[in-house]
Amino acid sequence: MNLQSALDTAKIHLATESEQIRSCYTVMQQLRPHLASQEAFIEQVQRQLEEGYQLAYIEQGGQVKAVAGFRFLEFLAWGKVLYIDDLVSDVGARKQGYGRRLLQWVIDQGKKTKCDQIHLDSGPQRHDAHRLYLNHGFKIIGHHFALEL
Repeated sequence: MNLQSALDTAKIHLATESEQIRSCYTVMQQLRPHLASQEAFIEQVQRQLEEGYQLAYIEQGGQVKAVAGFRFLEFLAWGKVLYIDDLVSDVGARKQGYGRRLLQWVIDQGKKTKCDQIHLDSGPQRHDAHRLYLNHGFKIIGHHFALEL
């Protein structure tokens, strides 16, 4: 099977059960290395699911290739927004189109739910990710500030 057919047959799922969430851990940890415990990851995702977080993943041949966490929010500044918390492809599957396909699927979810915009924050070192976002029409619109408490 060539790369394009593999990509075309890859399935996108929403992780709602513990085992589905567990299957996303190895890929998510590549983006979030502070997630040192698989069990703590599962517990945190389950808590966030109760607050509207959704965890989507693309799977091929029983292997998770890319993961996206997102939620729907509403702001006075932007209206109804789909906010992408997390988007990462497995290091062994990068530049094969899995992240692009999953990002497009998330964008389609925003369109289906009549969002006004899609937002995300990205670390300044993630140049490949920035290229992906810019190629999908995203614009750099501001700076993100944080204060640790």
